[in-house]
Amino acid sequence: MFKKILFATTATPACDNAAHVAFDLARKYQSELTVLHVFGRPSRGFSATVTDSRSGEEDYVDADYVEWVKDEMKTYYAEQSKASGVEPTMLPVVGIPHTEILRYLRKSDVDLLIMGAHSRQEDPGATRYRSVVGSTMQRVAKAARCPVLIVSRPCTTCLWYFSNIIFGTDFTKASDSAFKFAFKLCKEIGAKLYMFHALDLSSVQSGTVLEQSEIEAMIKAAQRKMELKYVSQMGDYDNYEIEIWEGIPYVEILKYAREKNGDLIVMAHHTREIDPEQALLGSTVEQVVLRASCPVASVNRPDKVSD
Repeated sequence: MFKKILFATTATPACDNAAHVAFDLARKYQSELTVLHVFGRPSRGFSATVTDSRSGEEDYVDADYVEWVKDEMKTYYAEQSKASGVEPTMLPVVGIPHTEILRYLRKSDVDLLIMGAHSRQEDPGATRYRSVVGSTMQRVAKAARCPVLIVSRPCTTCLWYFSNIIFGTDFTKASDSAFKFAFKLCKEIGAKLYMFHALDLSSVQSGTVLEQSEIEAMIKAAQRKMELKYVSQMGDYDNYEIEIWEGIPYVEILKYAREKNGDLIVMAHHTREIDPEQALLGSTVEQVVLRASCPVASVNRPDKVSD
């Protein structure tokens, strides 16, 4: 399923939760794992110095320095490598983080990218405290042609990935690729697919009080749409459930995932009908990423998910 996995990391505790998932996934699916760390930003002009991404200090970079960074990466992940039996390729590079990550994705035909939602949890101004994901993750998820698995918190439900996969949809075109990825994954690994839609009554119906009969009619319509749009593509695959709830979408998705012991949530990167290159991470998936106790896969394009 995942022949090549890229784990993009700052090699700091902020990415430890993502590292746990990356090594475990590589072990289970016998994937080729590459650990990419963009350790410094280059100076302007033709200078050989870089600004270290962690210390903020200027360093002169040569082959010995790069080898030292690689050894540091091996040491940092030595325990996880030993426990999982996975020997990743350590790849330290200099550059702008999102540019280098996307450059590697383009040239290496990666099946899955794994990242943390943010990179500096010790910073009071960091994304965790502002309830938004980091700018590098935003830029990479927007442009990546493969699914991006985002890990924000310790994974408490996924004991052995993945058996209960939650697909959250709002029926937009952008959700079609997310469905293909979730369904393809379920078929290949024998997981159960939970297809979920939340009626957004809080925002769509602002100022309007709906009769219960109207809500129930909307739920039935969503159920029919789920069957026509997705179940019709599933052939004889019957290991699935459909659920329609009403409320604030990200809250309901998180509640549903907890109820079903979901170990992976799959959603479209955005819901607006615009060019994926221009779309920011949707507010619903962003809040799910930051609050979910399991990894969240953001799918932006059909490239790596179609049969």
